[in-house]
Amino acid sequence: MAEVKNFASILEKQLEGFEFDNFLVGSKVDSELLAREESLWLSAGLAYPESIKAELNREVGKILNTTLGKPTEFSNPEIVAMIDTRFDVGSVIPSPIFIYGRYLKYSRGLPQTKWFCRKCRGRGCEHCNNTGKMYETSVEELIAAPAVLVTEAEDFALHGMGREDIDVLMLGSGRPFVLELTKPKKRRIDFDSLAKSINTKNRGKIEVNGLRKSSRKEMIAIKSSKSKKTYRCRILAKKPIPNEKLKMVVNTFVERVITQRTPIRVSHRRPDKYRKRTVVNCEIVSQNGQEFILDITGESGLYIKELIHGDSARTQPNLSAELGIDCDVIELDVIKIHDDIDNEYRSE
Repeated sequence: MAEVKNFASILEKQLEGFEFDNFLVGSKVDSELLAREESLWLSAGLAYPESIKAELNREVGKILNTTLGKPTEFSNPEIVAMIDTRFDVGSVIPSPIFIYGRYLKYSRGLPQTKWFCRKCRGRGCEHCNNTGKMYETSVEELIAAPAVLVTEAEDFALHGMGREDIDVLMLGSGRPFVLELTKPKKRRIDFDSLAKSINTKNRGKIEVNGLRKSSRKEMIAIKSSKSKKTYRCRILAKKPIPNEKLKMVVNTFVERVITQRTPIRVSHRRPDKYRKRTVVNCEIVSQNGQEFILDITGESGLYIKELIHGDSARTQPNLSAELGIDCDVIELDVIKIHDDIDNEYRSE
């Protein structure tokens, strides 16, 4: 206990360069000392003793409260300062920063998250030109780069409310996401300035809006959300379809339950099983010869491309079979995600 001031001084130096408004002190104590302490409790018959670790943490914390001018936070500290009393070594563990936003994706061929090379699993090989990735960049990396620069974070992860295929655009009001930044040094973020930086650097590729402080709770809610989605689907039929027939068939899909076996295109990475999903609404936007556009609103998890072409009868019913004409998707865009995340968490 005579070293408490020294421990506080060590941690104060370790905390230099970090931005935080509150903290918590932790400690590591020699196991032999803890064993002797427990033996003392038993011999003295103490029912509710306080550990020397708790005393150390409190006393070191009180000194840092004064020297740093910042309070101790027990439930959700922005940074934890650890003192190893065995070797007089300190370390700091900043809590992650969570940033909420919505992104729009304007470029096809851009994955949502970093896609590691299937052959080398990120190590770098001839197949991926030693990048370790299947694609040059991703929505995740484009959003994270300016945020990492501002916060000096060590790593990042983007958690989206679902994900669109690599060749699908994300339009409308955008897809909700939470960007998690791990071990940041800086925590004070100008969200308007950050959004401007992301959008300026990535014009024509992506756009973000509504950036604000978030939480782990909101991140979990976004990842587990089952919100409906509306897609705009540009379709090409093998031969012309009479307009009245198209209208009749399209109307039969409204509020229709679809059974889908895991699509062939994702069967290598997802379990082979059957899922039932409902087409909430389906309407014709336009028709020009063999080409037509549909707006389809469906439950979360409904595979839209397979709903159109049938996926070798793995999706039943499907548009091609109902029309009696093979159809394929030329372009697919997400135009609306039916969520209420903004209203639910904005006040927290």
